[in-house]
Amino acid sequence: MSEPTETPVAASTEETKKLTPEEKKALKEQAKREQDEKKRQRQLKREEQQKAALKAQVVELTEEEFLQQSKNFGHVPIIRSTFKTEITFDRIRDLDASKEGSVVTVRSRIHNVTGKGKACFITLREGCFSVQATLFAENEEEAAMAKYAQKLSKESVIQLVGTIVKVEQKVEKATQQDVEIKIKKIYCISSAAGLPIQIEDCMRVETKEEQMKANMAELEEEKEGDENAPKAVGQKHRLDNRVIDMRAPAQLAIFKIQSAMGRYFREFLYTLDFTEIHTPKLIATASEGGADVFKVGYFNGAAYLAQSPQLYKQMAIIGDLERVFEIGPVFRAEKSFTHRHLTEFVGLDLEMAIKSHYTEALEVIDKMFIYIFNRLETEFAKELEIIRAQYPFESITYNQKTNLRMPYSEAIALLNEKHNLGLASDEDINSSQERMLGEIIKEKYNTDFFMVDKFPMKLRPFYTMPCPEDPTLSNSYDIYLRGEEISSGAQRIHDPELLQKVANEKGVDLTPIQPYVDAFKYGAWPHAGCGIGLERIVMLYLGLGNVRKTSMFPRDPNRVTP
Repeated sequence: MSEPTETPVAASTEETKKLTPEEKKALKEQAKREQDEKKRQRQLKREEQQKAALKAQVVELTEEEFLQQSKNFGHVPIIRSTFKTEITFDRIRDLDASKEGSVVTVRSRIHNVTGKGKACFITLREGCFSVQATLFAENEEEAAMAKYAQKLSKESVIQLVGTIVKVEQKVEKATQQDVEIKIKKIYCISSAAGLPIQIEDCMRVETKEEQMKANMAELEEEKEGDENAPKAVGQKHRLDNRVIDMRAPAQLAIFKIQSAMGRYFREFLYTLDFTEIHTPKLIATASEGGADVFKVGYFNGAAYLAQSPQLYKQMAIIGDLERVFEIGPVFRAEKSFTHRHLTEFVGLDLEMAIKSHYTEALEVIDKMFIYIFNRLETEFAKELEIIRAQYPFESITYNQKTNLRMPYSEAIALLNEKHNLGLASDEDINSSQERMLGEIIKEKYNTDFFMVDKFPMKLRPFYTMPCPEDPTLSNSYDIYLRGEEISSGAQRIHDPELLQKVANEKGVDLTPIQPYVDAFKYGAWPHAGCGIGLERIVMLYLGLGNVRKTSMFPRDPNRVTP
């Protein structure tokens, strides 16, 4: 019996030509694994060398010495919850000239450290904010402390005690520019090993156009060369090392804005007596009749990850909750390699009973966005400026009372008039045409935020209420920001016979979602709602060019790690 052949580790050009596609693929994957392992080994070697160098000059403290601060510098034992500190820590963002002369204690990262001899300069970073700390040794103990501080590695976590000093010239490289800290004591809490990417590279200024060029992270090729040479870090490398990348102040500020958007969405709806719900994400069938769903094993059968909470939102209304919202994950198995699509994102969904007209929901949605935008501008001004410094953008324009609404036919007419596109009144518009529409609206009405309703029925899902005046249209709407769609919604069909009729016309088999259909047989409130993509609206609000910047650990067709 002949022994099984193995895929060659390396092959000449002639040998490669003889390989099957599967063997070529295996050869390429093996070469990549070997390359990755070499990189990993080099990184480990650098880390070991740095640890050895650091250990040679480390001043180790006992827990008692640290607690009593009987020594002015040194490495702290691993914190294992053996004591509770009574120290009051100061936040870097709060340090300013009003605190001149005050003794402060901060726990922060070392963003940068320089110095020689008896002088040492450290840029401290805590979240989005930074301050300079200085030490000019005047005796032997301070000289030893300066030497110790100069050897601390970037990104190490330290605890520093010092006096606030007002400076004559602004410290341009720090957010707190009118003060610095005169170092009295410095303790290393956690030492950082060699970094796979540098924070400074993650902080370089990028235009929107540069961001959009990286609209598919996994296809971005890294440039070969000296791995220790300074270079711009591409999106792929940044996402591969997201835990480092997200420390960049602008990136942290983006996530602060994202968090605030979710909070203000929830706060506003609570004031209108909405109830937060939590719908299943494992479902028995493709929730909206589409094929772009993730199928997963479910005991002896199969289940699907929910494309949206749409059907369950409606069932909650029929269950007499009347006004509901959800903040939760949404899954789309779409091979969309664009700057604005993800396979998993956070959905902000709402649904509400209406009395007579779908514009009741539109009015709520309009006021909700005004509330969110206003709160962000007043309460996150510092974070917005930090983001703007790295990713330049203009603040959005919008109306404080009622924002622009227009029918779909008028939007098509505007596009045809301006760009001579020849679009039919029932033709769907693509993303580039959306941006064209946004530019037209901005020029004509001076707003970045607007709504379009009365979409053609053929472009909307089976559960959308047809327009009574024109059955080719629907009681539906999309909401746009900076020329891109951020939300889609409609009045839903609440009559079981009409639901079945429209489904038949669209060729949708309702049998797999019969419990949803049956719910309407027992009396249903007229209702409407919408769904919003959190990462996308944050991207557009901040004028960013790629949704991956607003997703902490983005998922797209080529990325499921880290």
